This record gives sequence, structure tokens and C-alpha cells, in this order.
Amino acid sequence: QVHLVESGGGLVQAGGSLRLSCAASGRTFSSYTMGWFRQAPGKEREFVAAIIWSSGRTRYASSVKGRFTISRDNAKNTVYLQMNSLKPEDTAVYYCATTMAGTYYYTPTTSDEYDYWGQGTQVTVSS
Repeated sequence: QVHLVESGGGLVQAGGSLRLSCAASGRTFSSYTMGWFRQAPGKEREFVAAIIWSSGRTRYASSVKGRFTISRDNAKNTVYLQMNSLKPEDTAVYYCATTMAGTYYYTPTTSDEYDYWGQGTQVTVSS
């Protein structure tokens, strides 16, 4: 059984930084893609970033590119989302997810493609 646990959310002022963590267990994730999504009140869940665990290849939503960085720690089975230069519009519940979809040439970016989800962590950016 795959288990994902997010942590690191909180309240931060605009321009500040946060680092989210997603601890994964239950499988060997070397064949998986790990993704971060977010959902703001009244809006649909949207893709933020993803990393192919085996290759380290990454992909970002245009709204966060250059500000957010996704990475993984193989020894800890943990994926991180470093968020810099935060804006009020980044306020949302952030979810970690995983899927076996994804290759060197293709990174899943829709929530339907992901099979397992964490419980989410709240990020609030004040202006």
C-alpha cells in the first residue's frame, strides 16, 4: 500500500520561502513519477511540478517555473518542493501524488494520471 505524507506547509509573507516534503512508503519508487498539485478554494486542482524518480527529469507549471524547485532524496524516499518568491496566488492546499506513468519523454501533468495521493498541506501567502 502506497502511503504519502506531506509536511512543511504554513503561513508566509509574500516574497518568502517554504519547503514542502513528501515522505513516500510502501513501494520502491524508482519506477514512479512524483508530482505536486495544488487546489485553491473554489478552483480546480492544478499541476505544479513533477519529477521522474529514476532520471531526475523535472517539469513545472508555467506559473511556478523559476520560483519552485522539485527534487528527491533516494535514501529518504522523500520528494521536496522548494518554493521561493511566494505570491498570494500561491495560496492553496498542496498535494503530493505518485504514478507509474511517465517516461524520459513524457511527464504526467493531469491529476487523472496519478494513482496515489497524500492528505495535503496548507500553504498561505499573505500580502
